Amino acid sequence: MPSNTRAIEPFKNRIDPALVRTLATHLHSAWRAFPRERFVREACAGLEALELKPRVRHIAAVLGEVMPAKFPAAADVIEATLRPIGPDAPLSDLVAGDEGLAGWGIWPLTEFVAHRGLPHPARALGCLRELTQRWTAEYAVRPFLVEHEALALATLHEWLGDPSHHVRRLVSEGSRPRLPWGMQLQRFIADPSPTLPLLRALQDDRSEYVRRSVANHLNDIAKDHPQVVAEWLAEHLPGAGKERSALLRHASRTLVKRGDRAVLAAFGVDRAFAGEVGLVVTPARAKVGGAVELVVSLRSSGKRAQRLVVDYTVQHVERAAGKVWKGWTVELAAGEVRELRKRHSLRPVTTRRLYVGRHRVEVRINGRAVAAAEFVLV
Repeated sequence: MPSNTRAIEPFKNRIDPALVRTLATHLHSAWRAFPRERFVREACAGLEALELKPRVRHIAAVLGEVMPAKFPAAADVIEATLRPIGPDAPLSDLVAGDEGLAGWGIWPLTEFVAHRGLPHPARALGCLRELTQRWTAEYAVRPFLVEHEALALATLHEWLGDPSHHVRRLVSEGSRPRLPWGMQLQRFIADPSPTLPLLRALQDDRSEYVRRSVANHLNDIAKDHPQVVAEWLAEHLPGAGKERSALLRHASRTLVKRGDRAVLAAFGVDRAFAGEVGLVVTPARAKVGGAVELVVSLRSSGKRAQRLVVDYTVQHVERAAGKVWKGWTVELAAGEVRELRKRHSLRPVTTRRLYVGRHRVEVRINGRAVAAAEFVLV
């Protein structure tokens, strides 16, 4: 999803009455029968009490009541409202203007297409291709992969050569098995093989924007089928250039943090560390909302340089297994002594719950636990 932000303003505030009025203006310009006043009245009713995605769904539901009853006609109206753009214009820079719609206002339109367009998949997918160049359609394409898998996959294959990097990214991002905020694609969670040819075609795409989506897609697959990603690395990592190597490292991040032996071996970081490791965590008593500092000391006893992936876990000692956090990747020379420092935040966030009490921090080098220390969260 595009990351356009205004300071720390909640994203939901972008889907507001002003956006509704902008939609109404452009839809009325494209189709003079569009009931502008009714749409604004009904779409704004109760809007500001809703969170982000419910706001999008609410506006899309009202569109379902006021747009042309025949979906192909509705798609024509939507496409007539769109702002002309270049093939690779950054989504975060696009906003609606006199020349047409772009940016946040497109999201309710993609939601409308995802529901009303399901009985007309070919026309709907064509419309999503236009919309995704002005705001991502990664959520809206997923119902078509569920209900019309063969046609949707065939369409994604056609889009592999699209001149717009937004469309090529949609091929990968829209078919991710576990896309955050999107419906899970259980068929591809169980068997990722239908999307692998798409990823193979895109992993060397000229756009970093597309390649990063491929990496995230492969990382999704790794969560359920680690052997698929291990085999992918065995095939595609040897001889890889800088850009593909970066993609494959990002794609492997979950498996590296898990200490997957095959994946660590692919990157040459599967050997046990030869040397001594120390860990100090301060303060011994930390407050929720604060932080602790980790100091990892490494003393090599090896006779040659060692490449090390140093991660760490933080676990409440009386609860489930701790989360693995990314630490450092270092080249340690023979006999070298080095100190690594990291500040670990204890600020509550929506995706992580904190528990007061004793916590254990464990350092892992090349997938192996090598040192531990504790602190108390109060």
